[in-house]
Amino acid sequence: MVTTLTPEQIDTLGEMANISMGNSATTLSLMVYHKVDITTPRVEVIKRSQSLDDYDKTCVFVNIHYIRGLTGNNVFILKEHDVLVMTDLMMGGSGQNVTGDVGELQKSAVSEAMNQMMGTGATSLSSMLNMVVDISTPSVETIDVNSVKVFEKMFDNPADLFVKISFDMHIENLIDSVMVQLYPLEFALKMYELFSQVGK
Repeated sequence: MVTTLTPEQIDTLGEMANISMGNSATTLSLMVYHKVDITTPRVEVIKRSQSLDDYDKTCVFVNIHYIRGLTGNNVFILKEHDVLVMTDLMMGGSGQNVTGDVGELQKSAVSEAMNQMMGTGATSLSSMLNMVVDISTPSVETIDVNSVKVFEKMFDNPADLFVKISFDMHIENLIDSVMVQLYPLEFALKMYELFSQVGK
């Protein structure tokens, strides 16, 4: 059973994430009317229990399924405040002095934002893997970081090991945060294999 990634696998997955998320950032910038910068990703293998280590209090969990080309799911974790700022910007607000909780309106807006972003990312993956890749409409839930049991139930995959891809995300002077993308390790290895075969 594979429990880690080789340096080559880490570099390849990081490159793939960098390309797809770079294009996704451009899509998000059009939706929030501000420049979005995403740093070069950091790639590591973690246990399921470590998934929320970068977060305190409440975070927003976005689950996206691949329905064509790839089999698996792709999870994003965002800070609650960042979601409030992003959705306020999408609705024409300033993104400043945003308070309150993430409600149904914000969930709907961030679902649309992630749908557009990951749609762009899927198009990038299609090009890199030389196959058609389609995604489902994202499901969005808010999670109390201390409620580990609730978090665990949201994973469709029973695997304990995940590839964690972390990006620093900046939206001008409004958001300076970390966005985390999680893949089951077996799914990440499959993507690496597919990408390696394309060049042969």
